[in-house]
Order: sequence, then structure tokens, then C-alpha cells
Amino acid sequence: MIIYPELIQSGQGPRLAFLEKADPKLISETLVAFANTEGGTLIIGLTTGGKYANVKLDNDTLQKALREAEDLCSPTVVTGNWEEMPLESPDEMADEGASPAPQKTDTPADKATDEKQSTGQAETAVKADSDDEQSQNQAKEKSDRTPRQIPLLLLDDDAHKPEDSVEDQAEQEAQEEAADEPSAPPARVVYALRIPRSVELHALSDGRVLIRSGAKNRPLGGQEILRLASTKTTGDYEIETVPGITTDDFSQKMIDEYLEKRAERTKRPYSGDLDELLREIGAVNSEGQPTINGVLLFCDYPQQWIPQSSVVFAKFIGKTPRGESGLAGYTRREELTGPLPRLIEGAWNLIWSEMAVSAVVKGLEREERYEYPQFAVREAIVNAICHRDYRLKGRRTEIRMYSDRLEVISPGGLPGFITVENIKDEHFSRNPRLVNGLFQWGYIEELGLGIDRMIEVMKQAGHQAPYFDARPYSFAVTLYNAREKPTPPDWAQNTNTNYRQARALQYINEKGSITNREYRQLCQGVSAETLRLDLVDMVDKGILVKVGSKKGTHYILK
Repeated sequence: MIIYPELIQSGQGPRLAFLEKADPKLISETLVAFANTEGGTLIIGLTTGGKYANVKLDNDTLQKALREAEDLCSPTVVTGNWEEMPLESPDEMADEGASPAPQKTDTPADKATDEKQSTGQAETAVKADSDDEQSQNQAKEKSDRTPRQIPLLLLDDDAHKPEDSVEDQAEQEAQEEAADEPSAPPARVVYALRIPRSVELHALSDGRVLIRSGAKNRPLGGQEILRLASTKTTGDYEIETVPGITTDDFSQKMIDEYLEKRAERTKRPYSGDLDELLREIGAVNSEGQPTINGVLLFCDYPQQWIPQSSVVFAKFIGKTPRGESGLAGYTRREELTGPLPRLIEGAWNLIWSEMAVSAVVKGLEREERYEYPQFAVREAIVNAICHRDYRLKGRRTEIRMYSDRLEVISPGGLPGFITVENIKDEHFSRNPRLVNGLFQWGYIEELGLGIDRMIEVMKQAGHQAPYFDARPYSFAVTLYNAREKPTPPDWAQNTNTNYRQARALQYINEKGSITNREYRQLCQGVSAETLRLDLVDMVDKGILVKVGSKKGTHYILK
């Protein structure tokens, strides 16, 4: 398996950890943290910044460290096996923060290799002009220098063979040609260990209970441990099997759509066995029986087996569910059925059709402004559908649209150690396989960052931040449509910049980042040194953050 540069450059996170060496204590802490949260991958051989550590490792050392680490966990954390994983390109990992495909430059080692290759070619020419006896002697000397190129049996037999057969001569010539070819530079290897999410609550031998929080392992307090323990005891409902159903009930159209979206997300079409993939993503169990997860994602009508999985939408006239004379105050009520991807699409289309649209004029152009930011609405829908507690029968996901607000109510309280206070900073999924499936489908942009962005886009559009209401058996997100004067982002409020820097900030706001080359193209006619100082000035003022080094350097908003 290959570690892609962009994965390492993205750095450590909720599901990825780096260690320079096989330290049993640090390994045990990461095992417990990943097992108690969402699972993840531990990579040995990288610094915390993702730079190759150049530490000598071998399988025996790793296995010994893992056994010692497991002894420090209670109960023992179930893991996979160590996987030897060559980095995609040694040059790409030479500098921390380098770009995915840097320009390769000749090093003294490269020049030495080139000289060695040239020497090898010259020696080949000499061989072609020499007699047969000299050629055989050189071949034997070369084979003595490179025993790995030739099977050991041939080395033993050569001394006893008076004359080689035609086949042996052809094989020897092929081996000589292979030996003459320049050898590839030694690959840089790291070792990866996959830790699945556990249904048990794990602690260290010193009593600490850790979770993965961002790029660190964080110990839990007393109440947090109790909440996490109560979630663990429920087991993984999403991988329970559904009686009376087989994979024949899966929709081939939904499976094909999933494979297509997955290929777009991973940039690599899946070419393996479909049954194996369904087991891997938890759609079926080890015996091939469909699970709750598989039914919700791939059956055309999962409500036949899981009736609580539907979504109810209601549009109300006023601010309360009741209308005049105590009658129901809704003007439209719809019940949505189908697999989860269709529920998300259907819910979004209903809200979109009922959403008020106004118009504002900016300059000479007319711009439409919607009642709620699109991202905030979609995030509320996706979270409600993928994080709800599907064990609660008789409770469906509800979407209520009032004259002043939009409420999205999900059955089931907040999972694990998540609270309203830490919901922005922590991440824990009740249904991790459903979450991963919808992520591969493209409905979740980046795991663990949706709430942050929902709050941000609401404030930027002039709305108050979303209101979160957590109860024992439900969780509701409320978006208010009242709009104040939009709050400009921090970079737009900063007046201590010149006109060139203002153009750079606008560019970054639209594109996400800017490089020195892009800045020069943006401000043609200005010296490169002046523009470089502009960027340095904005970094010093805390407006921008410099990311990467050398040719991979770019700047983003702080």
C-alpha cells in the first residue's frame, strides 16, 4: 500500500497519527484513543510534522513494541497487522511541507549514480569487444558482487558445471543485463497499523481513558467517561443483521452510484471483488448477511424493514405548530422514504422549494439571496440523518419550517462524550459506517468540520449562530432567518493594508490560498521583492499564515 504525499502533508488528525519510533507507551496511548473514538491509522517512521524520520525499524522490533503496548491497555485493543508502506516518492518527503510533485534537482548522490551508470555502459562496450573467456570471468565477478540478483542454487552449481546449456546461457545473459541496469534509490519505508473503533471502553494501566481529539490524545474527565461508557454498552447497531433479507434486495443502481461517487472521491476506481467491498464497508457481515448499514444505504425501500428511517417535513404558517382555533398550523406535510442518499436529496429539495428568495443589487448586478445559507441547511440535514439513533423505533427525523426559523430534529441524544459545549471541537459518531458511506458518496465534505463551517456561514450571512438543543432522546438544530448586517470576515475589517495586499486578500478569499507567483501575476509591474515583503508583512501582522517551504510555499488566511 502507498502513502500518498497529500495524506501526509495534511498532517495528523482525528484518524491519523505519526510516531518517530516504536515507543510502547506512546503506541498504547494512541491505541486507546483511536479505539475509544472513531478508529484510525498509526504510522511509525514519521515526525509529528510528517517528515521522514529515518529510523531503522524491523518487524521484530515493531511486534515487540505492540505486545508491550497491548499489555498497557485494559482491555486489550484489537488491531490489524503492521503493514510495510513505501512512501510514494523519497524526494517528495525530503522537506516538510513540500508540494506533492516538486521539481527534482541533481544531488551529489544523483551525479554519482549517473557516473556509475556511464561507467557501467563503458564496461558493457568493453565486454562486447573482449573474448569469451574474459566475458565469462567478468560475469562471474559481477555475480559475486551482486548475489541477490542470482538464485543461490546457481552460485553453488556453477563450480560443477563443465558447460552451460543453451537455456542456462540465455538465463545468465538476462541476469547480466539486469545486473548492468542502474539500481533504483533505496525506498523510504514507514510502517502503518490500523486500529478499528471498539465497542468496549478502553483505559491505560494508569487508569486514564483517552480519546482522539484533533491531532492529539486527550484524557476524559469523570462525567465524560460515564457518557462514553453508556454509548459503548449499546454496541454497534448499524452492523446488526436484518432478518428476512439478502443482498438480492440491494439496488444495483444504488451500488453503482456509490462506486461512481467513491471513485470520484478517492480518484481511484474500485476494481476488486464487490462482495469483499460490501463486507469492508459494513454493508454485510462476514457471512454475507445484510446489515442495518447496508439496508439504509443500498435498499430502494429500507422502510420495509426499518420504518423509523423515514423523514417527515412540515411547513408551518406562523411561529408555532398550532394554527387558529387550535388546528394544525402546517400548510404542507411530506413523508420521505428511500435509502439515505435519496432522503438527503429529497429533504433538501423540499426546503429549497419553500425557501424565501430576495434580491439585492451589488454594483450593477442583481444577486439573489436565500432565506438560509445553503451549506448550513444541507449540513443540518446530513447530520440529522446520519447521526440519529436508529434503535429508537417510532421516532422519525423531523424537519419543521416556521416563518422565523428552520428546525431539524434527530432522534437520539448526543453520542458518547459529545456535549453542546464541545460539539465544535470534538468528534464522535454513533454510526461511523453510515458516516463513511455518505462521505464517500459526497454528502459530507470533510469529516469533523461541518459544525464549524455551519456556524461560520450563518454569521457571515448576517444570521445568528445556530441553536443546538440536546436532550436525552433527541437533538435539534435551529437556524433563524432573521438577518442583521453581515459581519465581514476578519481580513476585510483590517484597514492596515495597502491596495496590493487588499487584492491579495480578496484573491485568497475566492481561491483559498495564494503563491508568490500568483501574487506577481496579480500585481504585474511591481518588483518581486516588494511583493515578497507585502506577504511577509501580512504574516507578521497575523493576517496570513505561511504554509510549506521552497516551491511548495503558499499563504492562507489566519
